[in-house]
Parts: sequence; C-alpha cells; structure tokens
Amino acid sequence: MGSKNKLKRFKENASFNNVFQPTREEVVNEEFPLKGKWNKEVFKNNHPLVLELGCGKGEYSVGLANRYPEKNFIGIDIKGARFWRGAKTAVDSDMNNVAFLRTQIELIEHCFAEGEVDEIWITFPDPQIKYKRTKHRLTNSEFLQRYKKILKHGGIMNLKTDSEFMHGYTLGLLHGQGHEVIYANHNVYKNEGAPEEVTAIQTFYESQYLEQDKPITYIQFKIK
Repeated sequence: MGSKNKLKRFKENASFNNVFQPTREEVVNEEFPLKGKWNKEVFKNNHPLVLELGCGKGEYSVGLANRYPEKNFIGIDIKGARFWRGAKTAVDSDMNNVAFLRTQIELIEHCFAEGEVDEIWITFPDPQIKYKRTKHRLTNSEFLQRYKKILKHGGIMNLKTDSEFMHGYTLGLLHGQGHEVIYANHNVYKNEGAPEEVTAIQTFYESQYLEQDKPITYIQFKIK
C-alpha cells in the first residue's frame, strides 16, 4: 500500500466514530477513559462484549457483528490502515455494534477492565515459529494470563488459524497447563461439527488458503 493511501486511511480513521486510537503513554499510564466503560460509553447497552485480536482488515469482526446484533464487537490491531476497511464498512452500513481499537495486544489489560470481556477471537495470527519469537505468540502463557484478567469468569477463547504449528502448539500448551479445551478441529471445512460462525465467516486470506487446499484449524477453550 502506498504511503499516500495510508495517510488517506489514517485521516479517515480519525473521522470515524467507531475507531479509537489512544497513545501508548495514555494506555500504559492507565489514562485510557474507555477502560471498563466500553458498553456504557461506546455501545450504550449491556450486551456481551467480544474482542477480535489482530483483526487485520476487520472482516471477522464485521462478519460476527452482522451475525450477532445482540453482541458488541471490537477489532484490535496496531495497523490502522488495515482495519480502515472494516471500520468503513461498519460506518457505511450503520452498524452500531462494532468498533475498532488501535493498540498493541500486549497492552490489552490496560484497555479493558477485569471481567469486562465475554469472549475473545484470535484469527490467523502470525505463528511466530522461530524459538526467539515465542514471546510474541498470541497463545503463549503470558498472553493467556492477560486474557484471563479481562475475561469474565468462564469467558470463551477462540483460535482459528491456517498454521498447523500454531494449532498443535496451542493445544499442547492448553492440555499441559490444565486449561479446558471445549472443542478442537484440525480441518473445519472437511470435518463436521465446528460452530457455524467458524465456517460461515471467511477472511480474504482464508479464502486464498482454501483455494490452495490448506486446512483451517480451530480451537475453542476456557482459561483456568
């Protein structure tokens, strides 16, 4: 994407009422005013709150919001030029149950209060295969503890990925640490039984993976 195009998107994001872009300092210093108040201030209701981490273009957040008008969704990514697409679609469609937050996922517990979130989706994260990159893997032990802080008791986690490595790593970790695996499927389009929203909503990259006959995996779990 050209820098001109990026600037245009950044400018447009700033004008959208469904995009929130706090500074790192604001978040780290606990000065982010929406922490603990997302439903009250942004969505103006008390519906369940669902996050999509590393939301990319925001297709999954928008797809879920379309499907579940009785829930509130927030797509989170550090790359605002990417989620501009989802934010614009939501604005153009008058969708009031989806928003976007530009921040780093390691700062998540500074953006949401304890027990504020009902469910989390992680869709097609970078598997960070090299050993040195383990600390950036979105399902490592440290990240799971961050999610646990902001999730309600019994809150649901969803991991959907094209990476068999990420699927295997996460399953092993969950079993090894005694977390509750509700459902696991190493090929959701070939094996029956996956929740409907797992196969009904596809991202742009996902449709490309499917054309290459790449299996898409899914795990639903609870953090103990």
